[in-house]
Amino acid sequence: MNIKQAKEYIKDSVRLYLKKNEFGEYRVPVVRQRPIFLLGAPGIGKTAIMEQIAQEMGIALVSYSMTHHTRQSALGLPFITQKTYGGQEYSVSEYTMSEIIASIYDTMEQSGIKEGILFLDEINCVSETLAPSMLQFLQYKVFGRHQVPEGWIVVTAGNPPEYNKSVREFDVVTYDRLKLLEVEPDFEIWKEYAGERRLHPAIVNFLDLKKDAFYCMEMTTKGRSYVTARGWEDLSQMLQLYEEEALAVEESLVGQYIRNDRIVKEFAAYYDLFNKYKKDYHINAILAGNAPAQAVEKAKTAAFDERLSLLGMLLDRVQADMKDVMEQATYLKELQAPLVAVKEKAAGADGASDVAGADGASDAGAANAGQSGKDIILTQMSQMTGARRKKMENLQMANSLSEADRRRHLRVLRFLEECQKVLYTADAANTEEAFGVIREKYDGEVASMKQDTAKTKAELEALFAFAEAAFEEGNEMLILVTELTVHNASARFIATFGSEAYNRHNKELMLGERNNDIKAQIAALGID
Repeated sequence: MNIKQAKEYIKDSVRLYLKKNEFGEYRVPVVRQRPIFLLGAPGIGKTAIMEQIAQEMGIALVSYSMTHHTRQSALGLPFITQKTYGGQEYSVSEYTMSEIIASIYDTMEQSGIKEGILFLDEINCVSETLAPSMLQFLQYKVFGRHQVPEGWIVVTAGNPPEYNKSVREFDVVTYDRLKLLEVEPDFEIWKEYAGERRLHPAIVNFLDLKKDAFYCMEMTTKGRSYVTARGWEDLSQMLQLYEEEALAVEESLVGQYIRNDRIVKEFAAYYDLFNKYKKDYHINAILAGNAPAQAVEKAKTAAFDERLSLLGMLLDRVQADMKDVMEQATYLKELQAPLVAVKEKAAGADGASDVAGADGASDAGAANAGQSGKDIILTQMSQMTGARRKKMENLQMANSLSEADRRRHLRVLRFLEECQKVLYTADAANTEEAFGVIREKYDGEVASMKQDTAKTKAELEALFAFAEAAFEEGNEMLILVTELTVHNASARFIATFGSEAYNRHNKELMLGERNNDIKAQIAALGID
């Protein structure tokens, strides 16, 4: 199966393992909660999907690599204690709590999240001294004398022996206590992930053209040669930083992440070509609706690979802007309820203050007596800021904070803190004037989002206009509409704000009736 299928299978298993009866007891007893064993080549995203599962399910994640654990660190250290049996005192060996089990309790204590996943990587590389204890752990979830807490599901992972000399082949008795999922690399699934993570378009476009370069393991005269999904993602981040600093990208940089001489040379050459296309075709002008005539003519006569690269560059820009707009919309919507609550809390404060001055009490809120509406609003926003930061810290501690959620929380925090700074120095005579400062700030954010939305819609229309002129109704138009349909951010943007050009071409291509075979059609274009 591919990594996306494995992710959904694990989510379903965790959901069932955490299902309770009417008495609040887990339906599947601990001894029947078989740990899941993800078996797959290195660097295909096994660890990444565990983080995604925890984030999407709102549970905690504790991860450990088993390669460095000894019997003592995993099971706990022995110590001597005194016990009395039948009136006679004896010295007895006991064990301290396992480092792994203790980490689960620390996470629960610090985050407040009581259910989660214990993810043990490289489980088939445990030390020789620890191996005999693993059978007991896999069935009873016990390290030493201490059991994995209720509500914590065990997921393990490892590489096949051909990738790791330290691997110990599991016997039938061990496999009989595991749910085995064998995972294979899959570029199309990774491409979805790459779009969500905004990986460098040169990498995505290159792999679209050279799918065999996505993942490979080979033996050469120089030793093992390899390319992994992890390597491409790490290279992507470095390319973006190099471009920000205007540093030259050499083959030596690519070779630090992609350990295959042929693919390094091919990608380095493509990267140079990618930048040349970006300059030659005037990407900014095309998306501004001012496509140069020579760019249109050049695209008309270009080879299919070049046209596909150009389309990828344009799509990447537009989809990134769509994603930004949708993130802005989500954060602004999240702000609405708490800001209304702040206003309602402060309502009547001016009258309450007057009454408090006369008799020290007020039905509108004795707790706020003597405070102005401005003071109450500042207090409320300070409490909201503190609660938001605490929530972020808890999710971070539990390893269940996604990158999208982190950005959303940070946007909200920035808004609240900026409002407080302005409000501190504002000359607000009453509650309405004080809240007006916040409303003005919020309205400014909404206006900015509307401006970005209009700009992005114009870019999308300009992209279609260029595609119509340069590609007419060729295969590129099918690819364009398909990518906009299957990409999460663009699909949400179009559903929310609309697009005449998209709707027109979508109807012409009848993609609504052909969703099930879109991928087969694209494969038939010879892109593979």
